[in-house]
Amino acid sequence: MAVFLGIDVGTSGTKTLVVQEDGAILASASAEYPLSSPKPGWSEQNPADWWEAVQNSVRKAVKSAKIKPADVGAIGLTGQMHGSVFLDKQNQVIRPAILWNDQRTAEECAEIEKRAGGRSKLIELVANPALTGFTAPKVLWLRKNEPKNYDRTAHLLLPKDYVRFCLTGEFATDVSDASGTLLLDVRKRQWCKPLLEKLDLKAGILPTVFESEEVTGKLTDAAAKALGLAKGIPVVAGGGDQAAGAVGNGVVKRGIISATLGTSGVVFAHSDEVQIDPQGRVHTFCHAVRDKWHVMGVVLSAGGSLQWYRNQLAEAEVTAAKRLKTDPYSLITEQASEAPTGCEGLFFLPYLTGERTPHADPNARGAWIGLSLRHGRAHLIRSVMEGATYAMRDCLEIVNELKIPIREIRVSGGGARSEFWRQMQADIYGRRVMTINASEGPAYGAALLAAAGAGAYKSVVEACSAAISLTGSTDPLAEAKRVYGKSYPVFQRLYRTLKPDFEEIARLVKEI
Repeated sequence: MAVFLGIDVGTSGTKTLVVQEDGAILASASAEYPLSSPKPGWSEQNPADWWEAVQNSVRKAVKSAKIKPADVGAIGLTGQMHGSVFLDKQNQVIRPAILWNDQRTAEECAEIEKRAGGRSKLIELVANPALTGFTAPKVLWLRKNEPKNYDRTAHLLLPKDYVRFCLTGEFATDVSDASGTLLLDVRKRQWCKPLLEKLDLKAGILPTVFESEEVTGKLTDAAAKALGLAKGIPVVAGGGDQAAGAVGNGVVKRGIISATLGTSGVVFAHSDEVQIDPQGRVHTFCHAVRDKWHVMGVVLSAGGSLQWYRNQLAEAEVTAAKRLKTDPYSLITEQASEAPTGCEGLFFLPYLTGERTPHADPNARGAWIGLSLRHGRAHLIRSVMEGATYAMRDCLEIVNELKIPIREIRVSGGGARSEFWRQMQADIYGRRVMTINASEGPAYGAALLAAAGAGAYKSVVEACSAAISLTGSTDPLAEAKRVYGKSYPVFQRLYRTLKPDFEEIARLVKEI
């Protein structure tokens, strides 16, 4: 039985999975690397660190799986989206890569909308508004602020696609990752020439676009030696981390939705047609499934809000967890369960790093609202979890508004591992939520894409059907659903009420 590698080039590290043809995971290995922030709001990494991490993690995973180099049938790639790697004519990296969470490009986003003929015209061209995290604004920033580096640029690659170049020597990407550049005609699944012309960008710097399971090249002799693998192994196009993660969760058919509660929260909806929100509140990207699309809502600080609480306000629980040799989150959520549903009128806005869906507001901030003498630590914790889950429901409501059917919600991430948080999600969404047998996310999806590309399966959908199965379900509790149904509209109004104050606070911070 052949095995397949799934490589996920993440923001904090790279993970490699070794997966059998039947979907069984034989081994996993990771390698970490640093993130640089040379100025406030900037986020950069050295692409060489990714390549080194890939070499280390692949060697470790292959050794742990006890397989032979010749056993590997294909390699699938995924990774952090939107990042920009600039290469010169000699294929050398010109400067550190600018990442998805970099916030330096607000002026360039405004310039893109203006050049496109307005926000609505831009959405018409590429299905999405201009956001600071996307790739196109980074290119304009380079042209404006580092013109010599821009003039040297011969190739523009996304993070996983730089690794592809190191593996195969080819300049290629896939439709799902390319969708996040803001330069792809999402409907036609090809680069948007009209927008490139309006932005006066060099089309020649862009890589060739493939469907996610298509083979884009083969492992070179040098790369094979670096990884301890056999020369000539096919490397498929792969997908951006969210699309590959959806493949890893089996979200490849109409009506299946995933709700992933990690540091960020992502609601991902498969769609057979292009579904565009005219207001640009959610992303519309190509899926990693051939000729399919997806709608995606992103909550920037979902589980990240609970992580903030742990780091800043839960010293006692962290200390106790070390003594008891347990996870501090289990002690924190145990306390949260002591507070009543709805926290007796206490709300938490989880906008600790601004917000993407549905507000697209970098000035939005976190807040507790409704505090009284009745409220204690249990209320504070539970309200943080409820606030993050309300924000996830914001995304689901837009999916529903776009008339994308929601027949099954598959939950994953840290919010799915907690039975308490799974129940809260079911109660706040007002729908049954499901768990599955796979929990490795994007790297697993990349391995399934590799299996499909190598011919082990006829399609990505067939690969998911063979490897992924449902393992459990949680139904909403009637009384909790009723309470949250009344509380959720209040949560929605709080942002709208405070939006002018958030803007004023942002101005104050700049002035101070």
